[in-house]
Amino acid sequence: MRYVVGYTPNERGADAVALATALARAQGAQLDLVFVVDKGLHVAQDVASGHVLANEKAVQDAQREGLSRVPDDVPVEFHARHADSFAAGLIEAAVDNDAALIVVGAASNGLFKRHTVGSVANGLLHASPVPVALAPRGYRRTEAITRLTLAVGQRAGAEAAIDVAIGAAGRRSVPLRMVSLVELDAEGDPGEVVNAAHIHANTVLTEASRRLPDGHKVTVEVAHGRTIEECIDDLEWDDGEILIVGSSRLAEKNKLFIGSTANKVLRALPVPMVVIPREYERVDTAMAP
Repeated sequence: MRYVVGYTPNERGADAVALATALARAQGAQLDLVFVVDKGLHVAQDVASGHVLANEKAVQDAQREGLSRVPDDVPVEFHARHADSFAAGLIEAAVDNDAALIVVGAASNGLFKRHTVGSVANGLLHASPVPVALAPRGYRRTEAITRLTLAVGQRAGAEAAIDVAIGAAGRRSVPLRMVSLVELDAEGDPGEVVNAAHIHANTVLTEASRRLPDGHKVTVEVAHGRTIEECIDDLEWDDGEILIVGSSRLAEKNKLFIGSTANKVLRALPVPMVVIPREYERVDTAMAP
């Protein structure tokens, strides 16, 4: 299993490497640190590796710094790629390497331990054919994850996220928490909305319990507030946790696109988020966060 990591020699790159390391540990995944260089820059041929490099000094510096951030127990390779954009280069690398996941850090102008979707993440969230993991700003935890939380939605596209979350929790033997977020200020009678959320969440809980080994810890919570941000604040989050969400129903098949609810979640979320493409079918070897 391989994870593509969008690397730049700055804080955003450090966040991405830390999250990728946490995801790769206990899964035996290899990291591919990908440094994307504009196609218009000078090109030189690295005879030893056979890779085409651009702006050799910048590539060498990024390679040295990036590899130094990865612990010895995690397999890693460094790649320099030419592409029209950083997001395009990461997607091409993921496809070429048959990667199960793309990992990127938050934009540098965001709040500490919060997500800010910059141009790279935005490009990925509109076009990636594989799951995308987003690290909040300042993320430095490299220990293996301790819990998966699945945002349980009822709209089309949720099934792929449910399948990936159940499969990943089973492979990693980590607890799985189902959460349903109820925005009370949204349309509809609040009582009926909360009741429907409980029913749906418990239905998913029953399915997960059936598919996971006996004794595997699976829980469900319904968080509600006047806004989605209040719902997120109402939940307790572990330092070693990630949130899994499904792609918007507006997404093309096997492509990502996060809707308004996921965007609201991102603004308040203190832990990494993994977005699963709609109708994603590589459940057997999926990102297994």
